[in-house]
Amino acid sequence: MRIALAFQGGGSHTAFTAGVVARWVEAGALDGHEVVAVSGTSGGAINALLTWSALRAGRLADVPAALEAFWEDNAARRPVERLGNAVLVGAGLAQSVGLAPPLNPYLVPPPFDGREEFRRLLRRHVDFDALAAELPDTAARRPRLVLGAVDVRSGAFRAFDSRRDVITADTVLASAAIPTLFRAVHVDGGAYWDGLFSQNPPVAPLLDDDPDELWVVQINPTRRDDEPRTTLDIADRRNELAGNLSLYQELASIEKIDQLLAAGTLTAASGYRQVAVRVLELSRSVVTGLLGAASKVNRDVAFLRDLRRRGGEQADVFLAGLRFERAWSSDVEELRALLAGARLEVEAPFGRVTDDVAVLLATAVTRDVTRKELVGEDVTWRVDVRDAGPALLSASFAGARLVALHLGAVPEDER
Repeated sequence: MRIALAFQGGGSHTAFTAGVVARWVEAGALDGHEVVAVSGTSGGAINALLTWSALRAGRLADVPAALEAFWEDNAARRPVERLGNAVLVGAGLAQSVGLAPPLNPYLVPPPFDGREEFRRLLRRHVDFDALAAELPDTAARRPRLVLGAVDVRSGAFRAFDSRRDVITADTVLASAAIPTLFRAVHVDGGAYWDGLFSQNPPVAPLLDDDPDELWVVQINPTRRDDEPRTTLDIADRRNELAGNLSLYQELASIEKIDQLLAAGTLTAASGYRQVAVRVLELSRSVVTGLLGAASKVNRDVAFLRDLRRRGGEQADVFLAGLRFERAWSSDVEELRALLAGARLEVEAPFGRVTDDVAVLLATAVTRDVTRKELVGEDVTWRVDVRDAGPALLSASFAGARLVALHLGAVPEDER
């Protein structure tokens, strides 16, 4: 199977992505598959770069160590670093609640604006000279890397692509240049800001490599249960919605193409192919607290380690969902074993809880591959139930163990 990976940006919160990817690799989730492309934006661009660097060298097993080494190196450890981190997080919090204006990085002398320190950090972990020396025909045989940025003068989105661009420290910095922290980064005649303002992360370019599945790590939670009423909550939710806008537009385009292919409106001759989308989303409970969006610049050692740990736990849910899905589609006896002891809820008209749910799933319930699978605290699939129509199947796991399964109606706002 051909898999493309896409990592959303979100500053320090993308340490969560590092934990996810490390667990995928350690658990063998990518073994036997071909990772054809990796994309990322901002902090996601760094994780994408490190993952891609190992993949292009044929050393998938090195990915966890590479990600851990970077995030440990990036953490604020020395007293001066911890003080600077506290000042930066405090300034971000003050801006979020309207107590301070946004910082202007152009007022900071270039030697002290953090860009060169960021470049040095990247160079300690990636051999950019080797990337620059690679011949174009060799690069064409490697997995693709795509990093999102935006040209602040033209407003044009830019996807730095390893198939046509030399990936440098400045290329990565361009994707991660938050306007209130860094000056615009000049690359190839353009002046670039953080890719959060364009493609977060780039998805459409990954389809050129004909993946069978697209695995997305989403940092900004999609839903919120309550209405944001405080200044901090409003700023936090605005940040989340802005960060998700381009991603969900691109995913909606993929879903629409999948639906047209499934309906026969588009054929294989069109050049399009079915792409199953799986989205692993950082749970809101992981980053709730007093800092709100300001925690996205927090480089505290314990905070970054906890995010990586949480990412590993969320990856376990993702992997448990994959195992359940395989059993559901091919092995009734394994499915029955997975369902043993779980709390089962089946709403009418999709069936009865007294049914043999394993047989019901195996014979009458099929995944709607034209809709994304969402992995949050639970795993949720859009499905079609024979003689009953569209439904939602939601599974809750404790580690690898299935603890609850619910088959019910699709909410009105998701139809």
